[in-house]
Formats: sequence, structure tokens, C-alpha cells
Amino acid sequence: MSTTVLSLAETRDFLDREFPQMQAGGRAYHLEAVAPLGARMRLEAHERFLRPGATVSGPAMMALADYALYAAILANIGPVALAVTTSLNFNFLRKPASGDLMAEARLMKLGRRLAVGEVLITAAGDDLVCHATGTYSIPPR
Repeated sequence: MSTTVLSLAETRDFLDREFPQMQAGGRAYHLEAVAPLGARMRLEAHERFLRPGATVSGPAMMALADYALYAAILANIGPVALAVTTSLNFNFLRKPASGDLMAEARLMKLGRRLAVGEVLITAAGDDLVCHATGTYSIPPR
């Protein structure tokens, strides 16, 4: 695959329209790029994502990974709102500081009914803080 089905702007618009709850409390998730079999998303540091000790919480990183993989899938298959997460696995590698996090999502398999991908989440200084894998069910089109 040499191009995406949806452009960056089209993917952003779809996510904003279909999942406005992800930006509740103010825009924090920023889809920065889509690519064949991939996407990059940034989680802007907000106090609501911090846990005691001024570190980004695990649930915030989990949401970032899931959302980034979903964006990668949509950009590559088109606007399919009912593609759903069927499994996620997380390895938290180190405690991130209370700054922005970057998620690089890569699809390892994009089939007609299943997509499998991984996400590398990094913090300032490119420290790898979390590795996630996920599987998504794609409805018949």
C-alpha cells in the first residue's frame, strides 16, 4: 500500500465527528500524521491525565495507544465507525514525566476482518515508556 484511503484531515474530521468524547474537557489528542499502515498521535499534557507523583497515568497511555491504532486503521480502510477493539496488551516500561507523549502506531496486519498493530509511546527525550499491541475487528463492508 503506497497511500492511505483517508487523508490526515479526513481522518481527523471523522474522529472529531464520531468520537467527540475523546476531546471532552479540551483538545488533548492530536493526530499528527497518517501513513500507509501507520499513524502518529500526540497526547498533550493536561493535569487530568496525571497521577500522584506528577506522572502520566496508565489509563491515559492506554487510551492514547488505542486511539492511535484506531486512527491508523481508519486512515487505511476508510470511515468505518464500527471497527472495534477486540484485545489490547500493554507493557509499561518506565515512568513518564508530566509532559506530552507521542504514540507511533504501526499496523502489522491489515486484513478484511482483522487488524493487528503495535504502538510505541515515547516521552520527552524519546524515552520509550510503553509498548502496546492491539487487535481490532473490522465489520463486513
